[in-house]
Amino acid sequence: MIFSESLKKNRDFRTVYRKGKSYANKYLVMYIMENHQNRNRLGISVSKKVGNSVVRHRIIRLVRESYRLHENIFNSGLDIVVVARGCASEASYEEIKNAMLHLGRLHKILSMEEALPL
Repeated sequence: MIFSESLKKNRDFRTVYRKGKSYANKYLVMYIMENHQNRNRLGISVSKKVGNSVVRHRIIRLVRESYRLHENIFNSGLDIVVVARGCASEASYEEIKNAMLHLGRLHKILSMEEALPL
């Protein structure tokens, strides 16, 4: 992730949950909050209810990779927390990528010239 850092501290996750705005779709929930910096911070949360550690880490890798490949179209200065839902355990990379871009469009945090075509 060239333009982004990871969100790691529990207090940072809680702040985004409490003060951020959220949208959800079938596979993911995305919380967004401005961080007043020139780069994004991405946090990914997958509950034990979703599956065992192999399944959870697969989902984390898919979300991180879909963000990494499209981070140039995300606006800067945001704390982004992505929470995986239960049915994400059976999702393919394409479905996770489309879910991420869909939530980005709902939050209006994508640059529009590259975000419109799916």
